[in-house]
Amino acid sequence: MHESVPSFRALARLAAGAILALAPLAAAAQPVKIGLILPLTGPFASTGRQIEAAARLYMQQNGDTIGGRKIELIVKDDTGVAPETTKRMAQELVVKDKVAVLAGFGLTPLALAAAPVATEAKKPMVVMAAASSVVTTRSPYIVRTGFTLPQVTGPIADWAAKGKLKTVVTLVTDYAPGLDAEKAFLKTYAEGGGKVLESLRMPLRNPDYAPFLQRAKDAKPDAIFVFVPSGEGAGVMKQFNDRGFKEAGIQMIGPGDVVDDDLLEGMGAAALGVVTSFHYSAAHDSPENKAYVGAFMKANGFRPNFHSVGGYDGMHLIYEALRKVPDADGDKLVEAMKGASWTSPRGPMRIDPATREPVQTVYIRKVEMVDGKAWSLEFAKFENVKDPGP
Repeated sequence: MHESVPSFRALARLAAGAILALAPLAAAAQPVKIGLILPLTGPFASTGRQIEAAARLYMQQNGDTIGGRKIELIVKDDTGVAPETTKRMAQELVVKDKVAVLAGFGLTPLALAAAPVATEAKKPMVVMAAASSVVTTRSPYIVRTGFTLPQVTGPIADWAAKGKLKTVVTLVTDYAPGLDAEKAFLKTYAEGGGKVLESLRMPLRNPDYAPFLQRAKDAKPDAIFVFVPSGEGAGVMKQFNDRGFKEAGIQMIGPGDVVDDDLLEGMGAAALGVVTSFHYSAAHDSPENKAYVGAFMKANGFRPNFHSVGGYDGMHLIYEALRKVPDADGDKLVEAMKGASWTSPRGPMRIDPATREPVQTVYIRKVEMVDGKAWSLEFAKFENVKDPGP
């Protein structure tokens, strides 16, 4: 009778075997965490708001499960002005929250602060906003889904030099992307035969645009080339109009940040006639973009901007990489991201496998009124534009 009852040791062996058999299933069921570090408060809060909204829209449209594993988005507010805060948040996300991917990064100094964390932890770092060329050189784990300032600046310089804008004053915010934009514009514009009368640089924090704009106007150029970070365009546009640039026959040109879709509707007629080059406009005429803008506005009640599409495409890149790499190994994920290509709301999009930078179409656009609202309408394009490098 006693012999037919399993011994304690036998039961223990059976239990241990069951646990071992279930271990892979338990591991597979662990959620994949994405740490999204964004400026949600402070002067660059619109960048964070746009990217978070786009990331959540992508998840809503494409589900929150890949290969049986839940995708969990952890959002952190770094305020946009303190690199040490961004670095600390990246460290906490890696060590405490065990994220598989770091993402977001509103400004270049913040992305640069987090780069060593990504390298040490061997975690992909998807930069959705920061736009200085140097960013991807700081870690082999950084992949960018936004744009770079040199990439989108060359086309407007080319357009201006080939047109009637023979003299220009450049006016940029004095930090890495602004300096990138200035350098790229000066090079291409000079090669096209244009003459830069003066190059002015404005402070990043608490800028007063008035004296710089007055100095630019006094130089009597055919145009002023303006770069300011996302969210700052409205202040520049007001001063531009208050100081009578249009009446003086001076055209405003630049990369598209100055007529950011997040602010453009509010600028209204003040922005009419501004010509910019950029990789995305909410007015881009494609089925993919019309669907994106419609869904985004329905979900959020405001117009998507260029940072939103950096966030939306960033989530697409992460999702597709996770489909190929179920174990979410960092090195394998980065390899899966290299060379990826897809049709984005912005148009054709791919990741250069050598530089981990986006290769995309850059459009020349002019602000016009459509049904009483201001939009940047595309009228020319440069295809397969790469970042020219730092």
